[in-house]
Amino acid sequence: MALPFPPPYLCLVTDRSLRQERSLEEAVAQAVEGGVNMVQLREKDLPGGPLLELAARLRQRTRGRALLFVNERVDVALACGADGVQLGEQAMPVPAVRRVVGDRFFIGRSVHGDEGAAEAERQGADLLVAGSLFHTRSHPGAEPLGLTLLARIAAQAGVPVLGIGGVTAANAAQAIEAGAQGVAVISAVLAASDPREAAKELWAAVSRAWNARGVRRD
Repeated sequence: MALPFPPPYLCLVTDRSLRQERSLEEAVAQAVEGGVNMVQLREKDLPGGPLLELAARLRQRTRGRALLFVNERVDVALACGADGVQLGEQAMPVPAVRRVVGDRFFIGRSVHGDEGAAEAERQGADLLVAGSLFHTRSHPGAEPLGLTLLARIAAQAGVPVLGIGGVTAANAAQAIEAGAQGVAVISAVLAASDPREAAKELWAAVSRAWNARGVRRD
C-alpha cells in the first residue's frame, strides 16, 4: 500500500531519554512543525499501559500532520489509531502482522542488508528503514551499513527506503543521493536544544537533495 503523500520523508524515531527541558510529545510537536512528516514511537522499556498513553498523546500531536508508527507493538498501534507499525528485522513476519491489521495499515520493516530488504518486500512491507548508515552512539559497536549498500537496497526496492543511523543535517543529503526516499533520525532532533530548528535544517537538506535528483513529487 502506497504511503498517502509523496517523498521525501523525514522520520523522527523517539527516545525520551534525549529530551531536553520539554516533554517528548512537545518535542515531537515542534519537530513536526519543522518538517518531520513521519514519527516512529520507539520506547522499548515502557510496558503496554504507559506506552499506549504516550502513543495516544503523540497521535493527538501528529494527526493530520505526520504519520505515526509504533515500534513492534501491533496492539498499541491499533489501540491508539496509529497509521502503522515498524517491525525489527527479527520481529513478527510481515504476513502475520498483515492478518491482524488488515490492508489499510502500513507495515515498515527495519533491514540491514540486500537479502533482508528483498525478503521484507516480498512479504509485503510498505516501507523499509535501512541502517545504520553511519557510526551512531545508539549502536556504538555496529559496523555502518554504508551508502553503497543503501544504494543497492534502494535500487532494487519497489517501496520507499529510508536511511537511518548517525544521520544529521550535514550528511542527510548523502542518503538521498544514494537513492533513499528519506531519512530517519533520533538524536539529531531530540538531543537538539531546539527540535523545530533542527528538523527545519534536516528537511531543508533532504528537500534540496531530493530536488537535485530531479524526481517528480506527484
